Amino acid sequence: MATLKDIARKLDLSITQVSRALNDHSDVNEETRLRVKAAARAMNYHPNISARKLVSGRSGIIGLVVPLSRNFTSDALFMEVVAGLSSQFSGRGMQFVLHIMQQDEPVLPVYQRLIGKGALDGFVLLDPLDDDARIGFLQRLDVPFVLHGRSGAVQDYPYFDIENEEIFRDSTLFLAAQGHRRIALVTGVEGRSYVTARTRGCQAALHRTGASLPGSFLRHGDMTEAHGLISTVNLMTAPGPRPTAILCGNVRIALGVYQALASLGLSVPGDVSVMAHDDHLPNLRASAFFPALTVTKSPLRDSWKPLADCLAGAVAGLPLAELQRLGHCERIVRDSVAPPPQDR
Repeated sequence: MATLKDIARKLDLSITQVSRALNDHSDVNEETRLRVKAAARAMNYHPNISARKLVSGRSGIIGLVVPLSRNFTSDALFMEVVAGLSSQFSGRGMQFVLHIMQQDEPVLPVYQRLIGKGALDGFVLLDPLDDDARIGFLQRLDVPFVLHGRSGAVQDYPYFDIENEEIFRDSTLFLAAQGHRRIALVTGVEGRSYVTARTRGCQAALHRTGASLPGSFLRHGDMTEAHGLISTVNLMTAPGPRPTAILCGNVRIALGVYQALASLGLSVPGDVSVMAHDDHLPNLRASAFFPALTVTKSPLRDSWKPLADCLAGAVAGLPLAELQRLGHCERIVRDSVAPPPQDR
């Protein structure tokens, strides 16, 4: 296996120059940095983790902790998350490791155990809860992390997020502008911070139009096709007024909504308008729905680079202002939204 000394000899550089280039120090010019990294790849160089830890106090290893709650090997979205993050950290000369918790294992002791071993520089945190306990815990221990989302009243930590509240407020107002007042929200698990933000946005928009989001029109659950199907059947067969529009937390839910409406003999958008947020999930294209699905689009894959940037920056001690980023979202109007039946 190649060493720093081998690379230095090949490129006629000092060992210090090679080391600083591989670790992206600012005093190394771009041409030299690229030349050193290309040589390291060609010579199959791998850093000595123990030596790196002794010299810099850092291992170059980043962790992701997830619960054992599904069949990971058949979950295309999860595999995309892991592959995307791993690729981004690898491109920064860092290693990405996955730790899968045991079923129903308390989460904070897991982090405590991983931190105590001293092998990890920081963590990526996914699926934050409202006032997520992991945030304060890692802050108290001065352990770098980045959150995919935001949680709590004070965001004094690195994050990458989209404006969930604003997106669902504007989506609800878009439906309201078509004449809809009875709008149902079929969304994710209650207590997730993004779900809370989206619900708040929908409620605020309906309040602005003089309408409301009754409890019977708010459906929480896993972001799956089954959740969309079951929720829609319940919404459309319950006594009382039925929704004229359904706003979905993602395209998987919308697929279940379409299936339920078809099974009930109802059409989109003739009887019910449907709109969803599109994370651009693997093998699921909103444009291929019939009729094509109106969405707000923010590809999940666009999260991996800023998450890696923010965590690498946190490990390096960059100012917090440089470690908080928001992603872009666009509305794509297709054929699944129209005025409610009584307005035609």
